[in-house]
Amino acid sequence: MNQKFYKFLGVAAAASFAVTSLAACGSDNATGEKADGNDKTSQQSESVSGSLKGAGASSQESAMTTWTQTFMENNPDAQITYGAVGSGAGIEQFIGKQVAWAGSDAYLEGDEVKKAKDRCGADAFDLPTYISPVAVVFNIKGVKKLNLDPDVVAKIFKGEIKNWNDPAIAKANPDAKLPYLAITPVHRSDKSGTTENFTSYLHEAAGDVWTDEADKTWPIAGGETGDKTSGLIQAVQSTEGTIGYADFSKAGDDLGIASLKSGDGYTAPSQETAAKAADIAEPAKDRADGDLALDVVRVPKEEGAYPLIMISYEIVCSKYEKEEGDLVKAFMEYVSSKEGQKAAAESAGSAPISDEMRQKVQKSLDKIKIG
Repeated sequence: MNQKFYKFLGVAAAASFAVTSLAACGSDNATGEKADGNDKTSQQSESVSGSLKGAGASSQESAMTTWTQTFMENNPDAQITYGAVGSGAGIEQFIGKQVAWAGSDAYLEGDEVKKAKDRCGADAFDLPTYISPVAVVFNIKGVKKLNLDPDVVAKIFKGEIKNWNDPAIAKANPDAKLPYLAITPVHRSDKSGTTENFTSYLHEAAGDVWTDEADKTWPIAGGETGDKTSGLIQAVQSTEGTIGYADFSKAGDDLGIASLKSGDGYTAPSQETAAKAADIAEPAKDRADGDLALDVVRVPKEEGAYPLIMISYEIVCSKYEKEEGDLVKAFMEYVSSKEGQKAAAESAGSAPISDEMRQKVQKSLDKIKIG
């Protein structure tokens, strides 16, 4: 599946939590997978019950809608809700015990690790479940594809390259009809894991230009903004000459999308190129046993590995009370299962996690103490 990602699923964001309820239907097990003996997630024989709230990354919204709907179909006594409030707000709600788990486009770091441990009464785990490119999207009439070097992207978002016909852009795009048109960069207004991934790419791939460290909060004051993923996309769509960054599943068909430097060439975002980049990601240092945080290689030597990927996590406690723990574990087993990953790929265009990563996630879930 290397065509442009599928249509994104519009999900109303007016409420803090998008609650989905479906009519009950039968299932062989809690995850909905047929038992084949190969996956532990295929071996549960009883459905689970109870109510569970999660919140976090808006990038996961389409996938999470599919995951919660399917899980509740197969577990008619369970109700799962997820608020696509952004990674930063999701982590805050998790730490504040408002939700059982958080979705985040960046793993816990700094004082978040200690606060999460205090909240859980044990370590919290970052479990990678959603892999997707962050697309650099732009709005130029008649132009749908551009090659952009990392230093060019950094200078654009710092305001140092101000016009679309700048020689630095034209050099990598000799066949493009670049207009004399002012560039308007758009960044996220909320605290966002997508922003952290984007600024990580800028800092690591163009450190001479982008000297700010990676952060969930945009480091430059002022400028055009959009709230959450949907707000940023709307801002870019509404004005010609704009450029922004967003989960590729939300990019739509009417915006241009940039290919970024990878090896000796340029690589466009896709499921395949995101998966290749995920395969070479490195385990983060100094993490608790069971935590699966990963550091993406932002300057890949391999061609075909898209460097601006986002590995999005479900952040869970390693210790829960009985009913909540059973439900969290069953839901996360479905999310990380082959069936769950396939469903997310079809609905949101994400790249499924590998068999090896799925086994690691299961081992982490097995470490959760319940009761």
